[in-house]
Amino acid sequence: MTSERHCRKKNLLRGLVRLLLRGVHVFGLVSVLALSTAEAQSGKPEGLYYKSWAIIIGIENYVVAPPIPGAISDAKKVAEAFRRLGFDEVVEFYDKDASSRRLHQLFNDMLPRKVGRMDRLVVFYTGHAGSMQDPDGQDLGYLVPFDAQVNNASKSITVEHLKEFTRRSASRHTLLILDAPVFGWETTAPSGLSLEGRQVPESDTERRAVQVISAAGKGETAVRPEKSSRFVQTLLIGLSGAADLDGNGWLMASELGTYVVRQVEAASNGTQRPSSLRIDGDGDTALIEGRRFALTLGAAPQTLSERQQEAKAQYERAFALLQEGKSGEEALERLDRAIGYDPTYGDAYVLKSYVRLDVVPSLDEALAAGLLAVKYASGNPDSFYTLGLIHEKRGEFVEAEAALRQALLVNNIHQDVYFALGALYADRLNDQAKSVEAFRRYLELGGTHARARATVSQADRTPAP
Repeated sequence: MTSERHCRKKNLLRGLVRLLLRGVHVFGLVSVLALSTAEAQSGKPEGLYYKSWAIIIGIENYVVAPPIPGAISDAKKVAEAFRRLGFDEVVEFYDKDASSRRLHQLFNDMLPRKVGRMDRLVVFYTGHAGSMQDPDGQDLGYLVPFDAQVNNASKSITVEHLKEFTRRSASRHTLLILDAPVFGWETTAPSGLSLEGRQVPESDTERRAVQVISAAGKGETAVRPEKSSRFVQTLLIGLSGAADLDGNGWLMASELGTYVVRQVEAASNGTQRPSSLRIDGDGDTALIEGRRFALTLGAAPQTLSERQQEAKAQYERAFALLQEGKSGEEALERLDRAIGYDPTYGDAYVLKSYVRLDVVPSLDEALAAGLLAVKYASGNPDSFYTLGLIHEKRGEFVEAEAALRQALLVNNIHQDVYFALGALYADRLNDQAKSVEAFRRYLELGGTHARARATVSQADRTPAP
């Protein structure tokens, strides 16, 4: 039973990852042609930067290369993350808008012309990558545009193109985040954490830096379980604050890179190894500017939109704490703040019901949160799934079955629900036929738990009466 409990806890956390990453708003493509040319910049800006740019490139449906299911959805989530971080210009290029001609124009002309010397620039790419050799025999990676072939670099954006772009760009800080195995960079001094013992990394932020975070190494694959990139999932959690490794309120690119490398390597058992490099300068890009955020802490959100944004921020920080195995009590406190700002925030109730079930147990509070979860997040199958587990632990087995069945009405291919039903029928409701049926469906959907395999195998060997 201990192994089964661990499996359920793991399944819940996996479901909560889906919960965190779903439901972001879709923003229309903003044409880079509409962006204003950078104004002359003199003196020091109010914060670290005059302007913050995020260029988001997501290619899913290639003309002559295999599709990458989920790539555009992932890219849109990253775009939303940078909007939440307060970036002024978030410009998105998807599929045909990310053609070879358009991307070469972007890197060769538009960005060098528009991004100013006191700006910060982040470029995110998700799509295919290829490999070529330079005249010296060195392996170099390249990005594959919408209308290019994976095995032909003639229309690609090579590492050399990107290096030349970063040399020409005036921006103080440039960060390339590449959800693809891209290699062949020359590096400056290692960009390890340099924040220890200081409250604010002022000297790092005042020096130029060009940094790269790449999803995988040479010969590796950027894994995409369930049509969503493991690298992007980890990146989003890191950008929500989990990657602030020294807890000083500043999130630096070096911290984000270290966090992503550690998490993805661990999740893949070392088969996918991202890299975090500094290819020019000796500074560090600030992604969350602690000083500026501290100045606004005293101002409580007033409008409905502000309260909803703050609720989402508290929710995501709570999730990050749980993902890192940190204080469950602090996670609960942040979830209660989120609910205080937005009492109809269904996903916050779902996460709270899980915490009260398995992290900081209180079955009465778990049930109260679970009932509010199904009220305000009725379209989320995990609300009913978690409620079913709560009812089961309370000894309310008929109610548990009803909740789990309701989860399947919302999503009839929810693998974890079928496993929970199989165990419930076998252990609590004494219905072996339904247990076998549920476990069989669980295995058909890709489940691998030994109990399900053993139950189905035994049933198949037993002759019908």
